[in-house]
Amino acid sequence: MSEVTVRPVRTRWEQKQFLEFPWRLYRDDPNWVPPLRNNQRGLVGFAPHPFYERNEAQAFLAFRGNEVAGRILAILNRGHNERFNEQRGFFGFFESVDDERVAHALFDAVRGWFAERGIEKLRGPTNPSLNYELGLLIDGFDSPPTFMMTYNPPYYERLIESYGFRKTQDLYAYWGHVSMLPKIREKLKPVCDKIVERYNVKIRMLNKRRFLEDVELFLSIYNRSLINTWGFVPMTPAEVRHMAKGLRWLMVPELALGAEVDGRVVGAVFCLPDYNQRIKEIDGRLFPFGFIHLLRNKRAIKRVRVISTNVLPEYQLLGSGWCCWMDWSRKRWNGELRKRNSPGCWNRTRFPGEAWKKVGPS
Repeated sequence: MSEVTVRPVRTRWEQKQFLEFPWRLYRDDPNWVPPLRNNQRGLVGFAPHPFYERNEAQAFLAFRGNEVAGRILAILNRGHNERFNEQRGFFGFFESVDDERVAHALFDAVRGWFAERGIEKLRGPTNPSLNYELGLLIDGFDSPPTFMMTYNPPYYERLIESYGFRKTQDLYAYWGHVSMLPKIREKLKPVCDKIVERYNVKIRMLNKRRFLEDVELFLSIYNRSLINTWGFVPMTPAEVRHMAKGLRWLMVPELALGAEVDGRVVGAVFCLPDYNQRIKEIDGRLFPFGFIHLLRNKRAIKRVRVISTNVLPEYQLLGSGWCCWMDWSRKRWNGELRKRNSPGCWNRTRFPGEAWKKVGPS
């Protein structure tokens, strides 16, 4: 049996091995969707990314003999520790063959890295935080993930729990179909009509002339509305600008709606076409021509990923989020709806769909 060794990622060759390992691990899994390669480099800290302007990370590779068998990223999220007044480390981008020796060696390396910094508590997976992909898929392995959702083999739960981790939160993804929307509209219309009349709520799409500014505005609402959510740390202004620039090319204006009260945007529904099938077709490569295939004829994509529905705290009891959904349901987009809930934030009754996948951070 080959010896298992773990070493920190230092060289460009090691970075390449870290990034490319999932392609080898999942080569026989038809449900796996590769990440966007350029995007992944920034998220793990191998290229400039605003998340790492105040945070720190160290990547590790596990080897069985001379062959890469696993990877992991130790993440020091200073924003989290400052906000929640605790000393906690995070791990993310965990991938491993089905071998407890490999997984445990990776977790040992992460624990050792944090021990040098006086940190003993550990949570994950976060890739690299709750504002990006997070959690461990524990139910729903029979279909591919939707855009910006996590995916992993079923044996990961066993590997992680065998090291001593225990689940801290459940996150659910819900599935729905546009055929369900007429019944939802019938139920919500009387309520929404009263809300619109009483509070003068107006619903609008993203402004194409001020597109980037509107995307930043919607992300700002996301930041402020989730302030009381479990584990949530607002994105920095630099992260908001960075994400807005990326989303600018992915968004479809009629899939992102804002609710205005007295001329102020107080809530937003934020959806994207599910690009995962196209990402799979281009194998995660945007260049030289992958981005053309990814972004062409977005309306041909028949599945929508509901990123979030957010309302500022002081307006959350007005029902403006319902008004956004009421207006969104009239849009001519045929296909399926998929949504992942945030921990401690969403109730089952707020999304017109059925439980589809279950994710649990440790």
